[in-house]
Amino acid sequence: MDTLFPRPRAILAPGAVHVPKWLSPTQQRELTRACRSWARGPVPLRHTTLPGGGTMSVQTLRLGWHWQPYRYSRTAEDVNGARVAPLPRWLSELGRAAVQEVYGELASQYGGADYAPDTALVNFYAQGARMGMHQDREERSGAPVVSLSLGDRCLFRFGNPQSRGRPYTDVELSCGDLFVFGGPSRFAYHGVPRVFPGTGSTEECGLRSGRLNITVRMTGLHDPDAAPSG
Repeated sequence: MDTLFPRPRAILAPGAVHVPKWLSPTQQRELTRACRSWARGPVPLRHTTLPGGGTMSVQTLRLGWHWQPYRYSRTAEDVNGARVAPLPRWLSELGRAAVQEVYGELASQYGGADYAPDTALVNFYAQGARMGMHQDREERSGAPVVSLSLGDRCLFRFGNPQSRGRPYTDVELSCGDLFVFGGPSRFAYHGVPRVFPGTGSTEECGLRSGRLNITVRMTGLHDPDAAPSG
């Protein structure tokens, strides 16, 4: 479909940019293989339990820093007490390349100058999973968030920094797409109200079903072991 009707790059709000098919098929398959490896631990993919007792329908894992509602740590006290896997250097570099792709010489205007991500969140959406509107506020850095999509297409809702309600913009994210939000859009509410089963390409990204989303970001936290590895 993209070959017949290419999707253009789109600016949803100041600093919020969607770049369709930014990842090559080779990069997509490499990311999928890496996610499968990370899912086995040391802190495995799991459904996060929220403070109110509810459980997220999306399965998650972290690299570099562990996140639990609503704070960061190096070890997963809410899972198995293990230290999370480090953020690979190649993934940190991919995040920097994404910021450069989107902002170029204007990166400093959107908090992307000297972008040095130190954590990544991997979300897996099985059939029926979704993500409610939320802000990424636990970081002490206002640097951009880099989001990469694999597998099934989803409806991504990008809102405003003031509330979960309107105004917001809905956009479909497909396998290989890049979405970056920084600057005035860094703390905008966003979510995934729907994933479309069976819309991904196993041949293209190596994922048989479901959706993977990898978001790369800077925590702004200091730790002598914070440098990415590999």
